[in-house]
Amino acid sequence: MKYQETFLKAIRNKIQTSISLIDEIATVLEISYDASHRRISGKSKFSIDETITLADHFNISLDNLFSKKEKVIVEKTIEIETLKDMHHYFKTSAEQIELLTKNPQTTLFYSAKDIPLFYFMDGTILSKFKAFVWLNLLNTNQNKVAFENFVIEESFTEYMQKLKNAYENRTVNEIWNDTTINSSLQQILYFYEAGLLNLKNANALCTDLKRIINLIKEKCNDPNNNFSIYYNELILLNNNMLIEANEKLTMFVPYTLLGYFITDNEESCKNVYRFFKQQISNSKPLGQSGIKEQNLFFNRAIRKIEYYVEKINAQVDLFF
Repeated sequence: MKYQETFLKAIRNKIQTSISLIDEIATVLEISYDASHRRISGKSKFSIDETITLADHFNISLDNLFSKKEKVIVEKTIEIETLKDMHHYFKTSAEQIELLTKNPQTTLFYSAKDIPLFYFMDGTILSKFKAFVWLNLLNTNQNKVAFENFVIEESFTEYMQKLKNAYENRTVNEIWNDTTINSSLQQILYFYEAGLLNLKNANALCTDLKRIINLIKEKCNDPNNNFSIYYNELILLNNNMLIEANEKLTMFVPYTLLGYFITDNEESCKNVYRFFKQQISNSKPLGQSGIKEQNLFFNRAIRKIEYYVEKINAQVDLFF
């Protein structure tokens, strides 16, 4: 019964000393006084369902309470195979991020191997294209529909806007390097060459990508927001995200294109927090850099986009 005693001790620490532990557990579990007493006295054990109910009610991390240091219990996002799955993914993600970022003092850290998905939440052609790409790459069995015939539900916009607002209205620290925009460009080229994206839309997507780069440049020079972007030349980034709120850390670790493992394991999150701080200290803060440093970074990104535009349009010229 060692584990149950540890769990009960954690619950006692969450309630006032004047409150009866037996009454409290009986109320939460909707069981009798006697049944609650048997569990507290050690005569019977909590079921798995009861343990989870109590942990949720008293906000107790079973991960932190019972796991060995070398093991971490994680939650994971749903698997995506259909447009309906993706709809549910964004709905639950929006609700979770909103909940975690409720505190105005929340700080987010993002290791941007790819452009953070929050930049694709504004209802533009690039937003639709990213949904098209994600669905194609996550479900290899689906019939390949051209981008021009791809339709997403209007309700997507609602959840995308919630994600965008939760991200933009908090303190954000992003770490980028010169490869951060590569996957978006390669996706445009790939689907164009595969005949699933026409020339007009391929060019429009590259134009929209330029808009995002220019938007980020404006944000990092705006003294009225809480946005910072750091240029790191030393390490490969991994799309990890860390949220710091109410003296609690929550980590999001990618395991597929959109799939994330989520944990608030205290030791692991603190290690990642320290690593983020270390990355930032080894990066150039573009918002605090001179015009020359900023232009070098953002102009490289724009030139890379223009290179892909030329590459796409050159393929048309070959037929004439």
